[in-house]
Amino acid sequence: DDHFQNSGRLCTRRYSVMGLGGKKEVVHNDVVVIGAGISGLCAAKLLHEFGLDVLVLEARDRVGGRTYTTRDPSYGYADMGGAYVGPTQDRILRVAKELDLKLYMVNEKEKTVSYFKGVHRSTTDPGNPAYVTGLFEGLDTNNIVQKIEKCTNEIPPEAPWNAPRAKEWDSMTVKDFIDKECWTSIAKTVVQLIVAALFCCEPHEMSFLYFLTYFRSGQGIRRMATITNGAQERKFVGGSMQVSEKIAELLGNRVVLSSPVMKIQQEEGFAMVTTHSGQQYR
Repeated sequence: DDHFQNSGRLCTRRYSVMGLGGKKEVVHNDVVVIGAGISGLCAAKLLHEFGLDVLVLEARDRVGGRTYTTRDPSYGYADMGGAYVGPTQDRILRVAKELDLKLYMVNEKEKTVSYFKGVHRSTTDPGNPAYVTGLFEGLDTNNIVQKIEKCTNEIPPEAPWNAPRAKEWDSMTVKDFIDKECWTSIAKTVVQLIVAALFCCEPHEMSFLYFLTYFRSGQGIRRMATITNGAQERKFVGGSMQVSEKIAELLGNRVVLSSPVMKIQQEEGFAMVTTHSGQQYR
């Protein structure tokens, strides 16, 4: 029960798990990538270009990971997940150019509008959150941002675990930090919104060390949250999920959807990956 499935100059070898009789077969590949988000697909694309037999397993019924573009004739398209790119994000900008994806500048000429606790507010200064109205709240918000920037600057970008307080920061969450350092609920809310907007999670779910490392890689919290000359400067024409979709098109049937991985067994010389259906990849 040994055969080859040709795909270009690559091939995938399958062996039966329990002999004949319609049983599932073990699929042999050089590399199995788990997750068809941008990182996983870029890795698979590079491996494929170097001649390796690579397979990508994705739990969802779509590619894209945290990027998710919805489409409908009534509104065209909308990014519901990660959407923005900007200066210093050279790798994703290079991939976008390689895939011939177009970008447009985010508009910040008009007022920034917020809806917070039932109240609409607006400001002409995008760097000043419209919901920070009181003097004490403003001071507290500025203070917590300055503290985060100071901690961020202590992180070695290539080895964050070597930071002087790495062990302490990795043992606490972002919530622990803001509970300890923020005086007002507004300052806490500002950090909570930053976490939700940039990381798509809640402060109690994230290590403070990872939080700082992320900002260190992007040249600080202010630049990461800024539009002009910052990480929020541009968006993809047609939506950000196109990055993953176009790479998946290049990889073809090497991307397998609706295949959540349930188990990875590391053996001597190889790894066995098992999905929810019982399919195994070696």
